[in-house]
Amino acid sequence: MILEVAILDVIPGREDQFQADFQQAQHIIAAMPGYLGHELQRCIEQPSRYLLLVHWQTLEDHVQGFRQSPQYQQWKTLLHHYYDPFPTVEHYAAVASQTSR
Repeated sequence: MILEVAILDVIPGREDQFQADFQQAQHIIAAMPGYLGHELQRCIEQPSRYLLLVHWQTLEDHVQGFRQSPQYQQWKTLLHHYYDPFPTVEHYAAVASQTSR
């Protein structure tokens, strides 16, 4: 499993519309092969900044399966016009984890 991490800087004043469009866009990504789950978190200190975390089975499921699909074009149309600057996306592999009881 890999974790896709993207810091999304939304144009100030457009946060509510971004969140509404994300509600629609999340169904696109959730239907993709290799998708395992996602979270969208809003920054407390900078309310126009969001953190998107997406779990994929493999790196290829994201960079080849999703990003080269027609569904990605729908995702892009819904969300990409909100970002300034355009986000950097990175991928991570777990080395340790723990949860509290």
